[in-house]
Amino acid sequence: MKTSWKVGELASQTGLTVRTLHYYDEIGILKPSEYTNSGHRLYGEEDIIRLQQILSLRQLGFSLEEIKNCLQNPDFSPIKVINSHIDQLNQQIEIQQQLTRLLKGIYMRLQAEEKVDVDNLIKTIEVATMSEELFNKYYTKEQRQYLDERAEQLGKEKIQQGQKDWQDLFAAVEAEMKKGTEPTDEKVIALAKRWQELVESFTGGDSGIRNSLNNMVQTEYSTMQQQFGFPDSRLFEYIGKAQAVINQ
Repeated sequence: MKTSWKVGELASQTGLTVRTLHYYDEIGILKPSEYTNSGHRLYGEEDIIRLQQILSLRQLGFSLEEIKNCLQNPDFSPIKVINSHIDQLNQQIEIQQQLTRLLKGIYMRLQAEEKVDVDNLIKTIEVATMSEELFNKYYTKEQRQYLDERAEQLGKEKIQQGQKDWQDLFAAVEAEMKKGTEPTDEKVIALAKRWQELVESFTGGDSGIRNSLNNMVQTEYSTMQQQFGFPDSRLFEYIGKAQAVINQ
C-alpha cells in the first residue's frame, strides 16, 4: 500500500499544480513530512489529511492566512470543518436543483410556443423566478422534492393539460358567477368538485402540501394575481361557498 507521494504524483492525483504545493510549503501551511536523499519532497498520509482540511477551508472561503491560523490552533476540529464543508455543498446542491427546476420550467414554456420574443422571455424568467421563491417560502424541502418527482412522473403533456384545465375551470366559474348563479346550484357544485379534483391532482392527496398551497394562496394572493394571472379574488370566495356545501 502506498504511504508516500512525490510532489508531482500528489499534484497529478489531486488536480492541484506543483507550483501550488510548492507555495503551500513556502508559507508553512503544508510542509512535506519527509525528503528523499536527493532533496525531493515526500508527502505522507498525515500530509494528505492536512491537505484535505486546507482545501475544505478554502471552499468555505477562508484565506490562506486564516487557514494557517486555524491549523495552528490546538482546538481546531477537522470534523467540524468537514461538517461545515458538507453543509455548504448541500446548500450549493440545493441552489443548483432550484436552477434546474427553473430552467426546466422555462424550457417547457418555450417548447409550447413556436416563437417567443425577448419581452415574453424576460417575463417568463421573472414569473418562473417568482414561482421558485414562493415555493421555497411555503413548501418544505421534502414537499418540493415530492412535487418535483410527481412532475417527472406526470410528464410535460399532462402538466400542460393540467394548466389548461385550470384556465378552463376559472373561465367556467367566472361565467356562472357573472350570470348570478347561486353557489348552491348544481352546476356550481359540479365546478367546485372539479376544483377539488385538480387540487388533489396537484398535491397527490398530501394534506401537508394542500395546507402549504392554501397558505401560499391566502398570503400571497395579490402577488400571484399580478404575476401569474390569477382571477379576481371574488371568484375564490364564490367557489369557496360551493365547496362549503360539499363539505357539510
